[in-house]
Amino acid sequence: MGQYLPVLALAVLGVLFVAVSIFASRLLAPSRSTLTKVAPYECGIVDTVAPPERFPVKFYLVAMLFIMFDIEIVFLYPWAVANRELGAFGLIAVLIFAGIFFVSFVYELALGGLNWGPGKKTMTPATSPERTTTSTIRKVGLEGRAIAHADEAA
Repeated sequence: MGQYLPVLALAVLGVLFVAVSIFASRLLAPSRSTLTKVAPYECGIVDTVAPPERFPVKFYLVAMLFIMFDIEIVFLYPWAVANRELGAFGLIAVLIFAGIFFVSFVYELALGGLNWGPGKKTMTPATSPERTTTSTIRKVGLEGRAIAHADEAA
């Protein structure tokens, strides 16, 4: 147990340093916040529209996909190093592992999680073939108006 005493002392010192730093910054920092100070700032662009309350789910799906592929790469390094010792069993295991991640990527593509631009407009006609200008548009003209004006005058 004595051999772990330096590690424990270092951990306690690390936690104490973090706690003292947070306490000191809250105690010594000026607390005059203005709208300009609390406003989000990104690349010099002034925000003209209020930010939305929530991120879309697509953001989280892409973030999770990114993390999954990072994990896959981390697990592929040891396999690449021990490839000859693992043989066919290791190859099959890695193919199954990579296949699961590939299926999740295809599923993400099928859901449209990587389509961030505006949606495509459909090329379907807006009206049906039965609708024509004579059947759906009422022609506005003088017919019927003369009678309405004559009734108002009387």
